[in-house]
Amino acid sequence: MILDAALGDDVQLGVGSVLSAEVARQAIDAGARYVVSPVFKPEIVAEAHRHDVPAMPGCFTPTEILAATEAGADLIKVFPADVVGMPFFKAVLAPMPHLKLMPTGGVTLENAGDWIRAGAVAVGVGSALLDKAAIAAGDYAVLTENARTLRRSVEAGRAAVAS
Repeated sequence: MILDAALGDDVQLGVGSVLSAEVARQAIDAGARYVVSPVFKPEIVAEAHRHDVPAMPGCFTPTEILAATEAGADLIKVFPADVVGMPFFKAVLAPMPHLKLMPTGGVTLENAGDWIRAGAVAVGVGSALLDKAAIAAGDYAVLTENARTLRRSVEAGRAAVAS
């Protein structure tokens, strides 16, 4: 892939909102290094793994989360996380601490660390990170500061978990 070759190893390109194994394969053929889906379909996980690419399916219930983990998912995207909230993470992880959960939907620049403290191993952030007005104005300093705020929040959450 041209973009992948141009960016090198400094950027990990992936694909999101994948709904079929065929789309996963096409994206991987185009250079995607990970596959994210809003739903759990075993065939998407299997297709990603056929190409040695991590798969992150979206799940909502404890049963679905466990099924995706047992199917080999590398990370579970809990979506939409703002519907279930941080207490859900703590409750699900209590009997199943081996799960690798990543909230997506409802993660903000400021609460990302709270999700880590609740047991998330990573956070999925989209619209909270990107400021449409700043993008339109070419004000990348705002986007850079958003990324720094997010990073500080995550680092604070990890420090709290480690202590």
